[in-house]
Amino acid sequence: MTQLRQFLKNPSALIGVLILSSLILISIFGPMIVPYSPYKQNTAIQLTGPTREHWLGTDEFGRDVLSRLIVGSRYSLSAGFVSVGVGLVGGLMLGAPAGYYGGIIDKIVMLFCDIMLAFPGVLLSMAIVMVMGPGIYTPMLAVGISSIPTFARLVRAQFLSLRSAPYVEAARCAGTGDAKIIRRHLLPNSLGPVVIQATLRMGSAILTAATLSFLGQGAQPPDPEWGAMLNTARPYFWTAPYLAIFPGLAITITVIAINLVGDALRDYLDPRLRRQ
Repeated sequence: MTQLRQFLKNPSALIGVLILSSLILISIFGPMIVPYSPYKQNTAIQLTGPTREHWLGTDEFGRDVLSRLIVGSRYSLSAGFVSVGVGLVGGLMLGAPAGYYGGIIDKIVMLFCDIMLAFPGVLLSMAIVMVMGPGIYTPMLAVGISSIPTFARLVRAQFLSLRSAPYVEAARCAGTGDAKIIRRHLLPNSLGPVVIQATLRMGSAILTAATLSFLGQGAQPPDPEWGAMLNTARPYFWTAPYLAIFPGLAITITVIAINLVGDALRDYLDPRLRRQ
């Protein structure tokens, strides 16, 4: 609890945690309390601007924009958590043996990472989506797979710097197996930079997943994913700009909140920055 209080002394951390916590609570409980069904159409009130009954207006099918944003938060936040989870697990599975054993394993893993990193993240994610087919969960997996090399290189670098540490050598001399050394000594001492990278990566993952949906390669109508909502709002940008403004603001606020938490976490875990 003391460490949490010390972390929250950073104004950026406090603001980011408050916003992110609110968004998570909205994504969990919001669909239960939305004023209108996010899928129910009512052409009698289509493209109605913000009113007392519909605070953020209605879309081209008369659906309540606020309800769709609330329900869509579940998809967009899931994109961050799922894609980072996929990238983190894949990166650990590749980076840990590459950094610990070195040799041919390291060369093969690094060659794989270099090939994947040669392509821009969005293009690589789009290529994966085209193979798997569009869908609500496809961008999450695509973004996660494309982020595996980043985590793998980071884990490898941590293991390279720690595998010759005195406590690791002592464990080897005591007859401890490689798997136990990795699990008990190397992984726990490598988590700091990995957690920071995962937090910062989450914001870009949400943005990339929204971009894929905006390009029609992710969530498909009528799913109220924020990127898909931006895509369907394009024809009405001049007549009903709020259809694009509110999902865009939701994405921007979410990414900023996650980046604030990530930057604060980096400052907190880095001793040099903490001394400053």
